[in-house]
Amino acid sequence: MDLPLTYKDIIKILPHRHPFLLVDMITELELGESIVGIKNVTINEPFFEGHFPGNPIMPGVLVIEAMAQVGGILARLSEPESMQKKGDSAIYFMAMDKVRFRKPILPGDQIFFELTAMRKGSRIWKMKGKAMVHNTIAAEAELVAAIR
Repeated sequence: MDLPLTYKDIIKILPHRHPFLLVDMITELELGESIVGIKNVTINEPFFEGHFPGNPIMPGVLVIEAMAQVGGILARLSEPESMQKKGDSAIYFMAMDKVRFRKPILPGDQIFFELTAMRKGSRIWKMKGKAMVHNTIAAEAELVAAIR
């Protein structure tokens, strides 16, 4: 698979669409092991209108959702049979542990999501992830997902 993966590639892997597709690019991928994805945060994001007027901050739950989407790409591409059953197969976010928010994410930031597999199987994946902005950890979490 040729990197980077861009929007046209990502929509073939994930079912999410605008405004809920929160991954712009995949720059690194080691199947079954790790992935790096990017989200470019712009003032045009629909959530900034209400979170918060005059002080826009990306909601933490959406940072974790974006992280989970990057992890979903790792799991789907690492389990090729899940890609062949696209109509019948989806990846579901099941759990998050050890979530920490360290720094607010603002319009103009570029988030680098780095995820590594902790436990993987044909159905259940556990990953450790971090969201980096300007080489500083903005958020981190352990995520569990299931391919069904």
